[in-house]
Amino acid sequence: MKSPRLHEELNRRRPVLPWKQNSEFTFVESLKACAKKKDLYSGERLHSEVVQKGLLDKSPYVASVLIHMYAKCGALKKAQKLLEEFDDRDVVCWNALIAGYVQHEKGCEALKCFEKMREEGFSPDPVSFICILKACGNIQDVDKGIEIHEEVLNRRFLLAARNVMLGNALVDMYAKCGMLAKAQQVLEALPARNAVTWNTLIAGYAQHNQGKEALDSFDSMQREGFFPNDVTFTCILKACANIGALDMGIQIHDQIVRKGLVAKDDTLLWTAMVDMYAKCGELERAQAALDELSVRDVVPWSALIAGCIQQGNDQEALYCYERMRSEGLSPDAITFTSVLKACGSVRSFDLGKDIHEEVVRKGLLRKDTILGTALLDMYAKCGSMLKAQEVFNELITRNVVSWNALIAGYAQQGLIDEALDCFKQMQFDGFSPDSITLISILKACGSEGALDEGQQIHIDLVCMGLQEKPIELGNVLVGMYAKCNALAKAEHVLNDLPVRDVVSWNTLISAYTQHEQGEAALTCFEKMHTDKISPNVITFICILRACGSVGAIYKGKQLHNDIITKGWLEKHIALGNALLNMYAKCGDLGKAHEMFEELLVRDAISWNALMTGYVQQGQGREALDCFEWMQAEGLSPDEVTYLCVLKACSYSGFLDEGQEQFAKMTIVYGITPYIEHMMCMVYLFACAGLFDKALSQIKNIPFLHYPVWCALLGSCQKWGKVNLGRLSFELARKRLFLGWDDANIR
Repeated sequence: MKSPRLHEELNRRRPVLPWKQNSEFTFVESLKACAKKKDLYSGERLHSEVVQKGLLDKSPYVASVLIHMYAKCGALKKAQKLLEEFDDRDVVCWNALIAGYVQHEKGCEALKCFEKMREEGFSPDPVSFICILKACGNIQDVDKGIEIHEEVLNRRFLLAARNVMLGNALVDMYAKCGMLAKAQQVLEALPARNAVTWNTLIAGYAQHNQGKEALDSFDSMQREGFFPNDVTFTCILKACANIGALDMGIQIHDQIVRKGLVAKDDTLLWTAMVDMYAKCGELERAQAALDELSVRDVVPWSALIAGCIQQGNDQEALYCYERMRSEGLSPDAITFTSVLKACGSVRSFDLGKDIHEEVVRKGLLRKDTILGTALLDMYAKCGSMLKAQEVFNELITRNVVSWNALIAGYAQQGLIDEALDCFKQMQFDGFSPDSITLISILKACGSEGALDEGQQIHIDLVCMGLQEKPIELGNVLVGMYAKCNALAKAEHVLNDLPVRDVVSWNTLISAYTQHEQGEAALTCFEKMHTDKISPNVITFICILRACGSVGAIYKGKQLHNDIITKGWLEKHIALGNALLNMYAKCGDLGKAHEMFEELLVRDAISWNALMTGYVQQGQGREALDCFEWMQAEGLSPDEVTYLCVLKACSYSGFLDEGQEQFAKMTIVYGITPYIEHMMCMVYLFACAGLFDKALSQIKNIPFLHYPVWCALLGSCQKWGKVNLGRLSFELARKRLFLGWDDANIR
C-alpha cells in the first residue's frame, strides 16, 4: 500500500479527463442520493457499476462516498469491509466510516476506527475531530474528549473561522458529559461562534435540568446579536418547564408568535410548548397549544399526559389518553409508561390490565425495562402482587429500579417477609441496593413492627456507607425505630445523623407524643431549637398534643403566641384544633371555648376536642349539650364523638340517655361499637346496679381488659355483690399479672 503522503501527492498530480470527471460525478451524486433516501438496494447496484467501470481503484473520493452510503443506510459491516479492502484509502474514507458509527450511536466502534486510522499513519483533520468528539459525548467518555480537545488546541484548528463546527463539537461534547461549566468556558474562548454554538450550550443546560443557566445563556446569545431559531426556542421552553418558569415561558411563546417562527405543523416546537405549560401546571394552556397543531402525533399527547401526572392530576391524564386514542393514534412505550403510572395512582386495575395486553401484543415489554417496571409498579399499587411478580419474572433485563418497584409493592401491602426475600435475592443477583430500596424496606419494618429485621437493615446500610448519604434515609431509619416503640434507639440514631432537618425532629417528637411521653417530646422540641431547625405546622401540632398530655399550659400558651405571630392560624384548621385540644386537656375550658369560637371552620375534630375537655373535668351535661349543638350545625358524629357521649353518660350516671345514644350510634349513624364504647356501657350498667346487663355487655367484648373488671369490682363494692366482686378481683389480677385468657368466663 502506498504511504499516505505519496498517495496524496500522486492524486494531486494525476490529470482528470472530462469524461472521467463526468462519469465519476454522476456516480457520486447518485450514491449521495441513495444515502439520503437510505436506499441500500440501489446503492448496492451502483456499487457494482462503479466496480465494473474501475472507478473504485482510481478514486478514493468515490470510495469514501460509497462508504458513506453504506454507513448512512446502516450497513456498517459492509462499509467497514469496503474500507479495509480499499488499498488507497485516505482520511476522507476513514471519516465516512467513523461518521457512520457515530450516526448509529456506536461510539465505541467509532473510537476504535479513529485509533486504527492513526495507527495507519493518517493524521485526523477537523472533520475527524468533529466526528470523534460527538462519539465521546454520546458514550460520556470525557477523558478521551479532553485528550482530543488538547490535540485540537495544539494543532490550532480552532483559529480558523471556518472551523466553527469544531468549536461547536467541543461545546457539545462537554455539555453531553455533564461538564457544563467547561462547555461554557470553551464557548467563551472560541474565536468564532454562531447560533448553533449557543444552541448547543443552552440544550446542554436544559438537558441537565439547569434551567436558570439556560435562560442566562439565552440572554447572552441575544446580547451578542444572534437571532434565536426554532431549536433555541425548543431548548428554552424545556428549560422553563424544568424550573417552572411560567412567566418566562409565556414571554417565549409570545416572542415565537410575533416573529412568525411557529408553524402549525412544527411538532417539535409545539410539543416543547405543550410540555412547558403542562409542567408549569397550566393544563388548559397546554391543551390549547396541542389543539393548535394541524397534525397531532403521539409525542405532544405524551407530553400533555406526563404533565398532568406531574401535577398530580391522574384522572385528567387518563382522559387525555382516551382522547388521544379517539383520534386514532397508537401509543408508544413513553405514553404507556406515563399512563400506567396514572393507573397505579388511581388504582385503575382494569385499564392497566388492558394496556398490559396491548404492550404484549406489540412486543414492547421484552425491549423496554422502563415500561416493564412501570407495569409491575402499576400492579403493585393496585394490590395485585401476583401479577406484579409475573411481570417481573418476564423481564429480560432487570435493574435496581425494577427490583425497587417490586420490593416497594410488597412493603406497601404489608408483606414484610416477601419484601425481605426480594431484598436478599436482589443482592444475591448482584444488584447493590440504593437508598430507595432501603427506604422501602425500613418503612415496611416500621409498619409491621419488625424491629429485628429493621435493625439488620440498619447494620447493612452502615456497612454499605449509605447511612450518611440521603437525609431521607436517616429520617426513615428514625421513623422505623419509633414505630417499633424503640424510642431510645430512635433518638440515638437521630443524634448520630450528620444532617438533621425538621422531618427528622418531627418524626421523633410525634413518636414520643403518640406513646404518651409528653415530657420527652418537649425535651426534643428544645433540642430542635438548639439545632437551629425552624418548626413547621406538623411540629406545632405534635408539641401542642404533648403539652396537653402533661398539662404544660404555660408552654402551650407560648406556642399559641408563636402561631399567631406566624399567621398560621387562619391557614391551618388543624392548628386551631390542636390548640383547642391542648387547652381542653389542660383544664382551661374557658380558653378552650374561646378558641372554639374563634375557629373559622369547625369540624368533628373540633367538637370532639371540646367535648373531651368537658368530660375530663366531670361536666357531662355540658359535653352532651355540645353534642346537641354539633348536630344542630349539621355535622355527623364519628366514633370519637360517641365515645365522648357515652363517657359523659357513664361518668354522670345518665342511664337512659346512655342507652338511647348507644342504640342510635348503630341504628342511626351506622357506627360499629368499639371495645371502648362497650366498656362505657359496662361501667354505666354496673354503676346503676344492673349487673345482668353489665355481664351481658361483657359477653360482647372480644378481649376482656383489666379496666373492665376494675369497673365491675368498684360497683360490686357499692352494691354489696360479694361473690361477683371476688370473681372480678381474681379476673382483674390474672389479667394484669398473668395475661390470663378470659374465654372461660363466657
